[in-house]
Amino acid sequence: MDASSQSPLILPAPSCDVSGWFDREVRSHEAALRAYLRGRFPALSDADDIVQEASIRVLRAHEAGQVRSPKGLLFTIAKNLALDVFRRQTATPHDLANLDDLPVIQEEFSATLTHEAKLQLLEQALLSLPERCRQVIMLKRFQGLSYQEISERLGISRNTISAHMTAGVKKCRNYLQARGVTKAQP
Repeated sequence: MDASSQSPLILPAPSCDVSGWFDREVRSHEAALRAYLRGRFPALSDADDIVQEASIRVLRAHEAGQVRSPKGLLFTIAKNLALDVFRRQTATPHDLANLDDLPVIQEEFSATLTHEAKLQLLEQALLSLPERCRQVIMLKRFQGLSYQEISERLGISRNTISAHMTAGVKKCRNYLQARGVTKAQP
């Protein structure tokens, strides 16, 4: 493999003290990484697990080849792991295929966005919601559960479900409007 086809973050491994390298290049960034994850993904409940898994993956990458930017690789891996967690939490049999069922996106999208980009923006909008609000919307819109079924499953009142639905749709609409995807409501 020539150097131009390698990842900019990984190079062949030199011989060095792995423990010292790990403490200096990875562990020293764990507090900043936790703060980043809490800020970027406030609904994330297992930031420590993600930090640990990202650290292990950076160490493995280092053992396979020297990591050019340990901090950059650490943060990139952690961000991707966090996104994977949210994808698994929000995945349903219907997933995001029924876009028309969610009122916030019935407005006209920008013609320049691909369907995949629209799905990604909707996913990001949903991930930006508080966890319980996101659960309610996913159960109602993507699994088709009634308020009664959601109430029984989550142990919350129908009024609380209604409040989560209203707030969630409004927050998703605002999220998409802020990114120029939907027009402002009159």
